[in-house]
Amino acid sequence: MMNEVGFPKGVYNLVTGTGRIVGSAISGHPGVDLVSFTGSTSAGALVAANAAKSVTPVVLELGGKSANVVLDDGDLDLAVEHGMRSAFNNAGQMCGAWTRMVVPRRRIGEITERCVAIAKRHVVGDPLDPETTIGPVVSARQRDTIMGLIRSGIEQGATLALGGPERPKGLARGFYVQPTIFTNVDNSMRIAQEEIFGPVLSIIPHGGDDDAIRIANDSKYGLRGAVFSRDADRALSVARRLRTGQVDINGYKLTIDIPFGGYKQSGYGRCQGRYGFEEFLQIKSIQL
Repeated sequence: MMNEVGFPKGVYNLVTGTGRIVGSAISGHPGVDLVSFTGSTSAGALVAANAAKSVTPVVLELGGKSANVVLDDGDLDLAVEHGMRSAFNNAGQMCGAWTRMVVPRRRIGEITERCVAIAKRHVVGDPLDPETTIGPVVSARQRDTIMGLIRSGIEQGATLALGGPERPKGLARGFYVQPTIFTNVDNSMRIAQEEIFGPVLSIIPHGGDDDAIRIANDSKYGLRGAVFSRDADRALSVARRLRTGQVDINGYKLTIDIPFGGYKQSGYGRCQGRYGFEEFLQIKSIQL
């Protein structure tokens, strides 16, 4: 494709291979001016350490455990619809997925029912089948990791509202996971703290704006998040207090023209938009 559109030779080069071999060679090579890496936090830490040998700058877009904060005046239809779309998009294999839905304590039952109703409409199966809405996860290892985390949620006392660690019915082959929803989740549980990277949603009750912000920020990650409120100023006030690189207000939006990246163990630097380009530039001062 790059050749067809007329890119000069050498502007774009595709090098295939495993991260352990090719990734290590690129990130540790003194002839590379900058490394931009998207992947897990553990792999990103290795890339940064390898690049540090040559003092090579690195942009890291890593893991996430993003919170969808629903305030007590939020539009529940909108919050649940967009929240479920984010959590289960691409079988949950999205670093910025809103995998924690932080909701008013008094409305947790109603919101759980709405989430379950939407999840039940999902069809798990062959991604080539047009009826399928959730395909397989990337590997047997990843499937087993997801199943283990689902089991941990049950063992730690969260309420399993839908799904579970069993293989979806009628799918004897393939790396499939049931759409799974936990409710009455405590934010200290593994399912609320660890990036699952599968179709698993944790619904966590909050006791007001300050409590919701505390829960949302109680994470080693800080990649993305959301706030739902009918009061724009209130939503913006909450969004500003979330320690995360991107916050959507009253909707789930996938855009490529604004900067994307995280705080804390979600990485540093930005991809996309003007700031994404600027990561690849150097500032030079010339004085006459």
